[in-house]
Amino acid sequence: MPSEKILEQKKQQVAELSEAFKAANVGVLVDYTGISVEKDTKLRKQLREAGCEYKVVKNTLLSRAFKEAGIDGLDEVLNGATAIAYSDKGYTEAPKIFADYVKANPNGKFAVKAGFIDGGAVDAKGIDQLAKLPPKEVLVAQVLGGLNGPIQGFANVCSGVMRGLVIALNAIAEKQGA
Repeated sequence: MPSEKILEQKKQQVAELSEAFKAANVGVLVDYTGISVEKDTKLRKQLREAGCEYKVVKNTLLSRAFKEAGIDGLDEVLNGATAIAYSDKGYTEAPKIFADYVKANPNGKFAVKAGFIDGGAVDAKGIDQLAKLPPKEVLVAQVLGGLNGPIQGFANVCSGVMRGLVIALNAIAEKQGA
């Protein structure tokens, strides 16, 4: 039976993780089996630079933290070697970094298990689709382009009507002048 001190530390860790998960936009669970220390260090650096937290946590503590955060549906993937990356700054950073790592190391055992987006559990395919999204700046440009299209079309129609009116008035003026 663990001591009171150890139980208190674990409760504190679960509470901290739970609060972090509540605030996070996205979280990605990975099986980190087979990753070398060198590659793990590089991966951690990339995640840190992208504003993501990356931790190796016991599955039982993760399960309890998910329950406290109100995230259901991830217990079935909490087995084996599990690490989690989460971020409250964006949605695509951690999934993209992991997808790039898996592509660069296709023979490894490292794999995305599942994750959560805004408190809702998603499977590995959902995380993969999130990784394929273009960056935020590109999405904003696409939305603005879509909004600009109808306005630009309306402006072209209006200028065409004005052009037709000017041509008609010129023709009338030339006719009267002759």
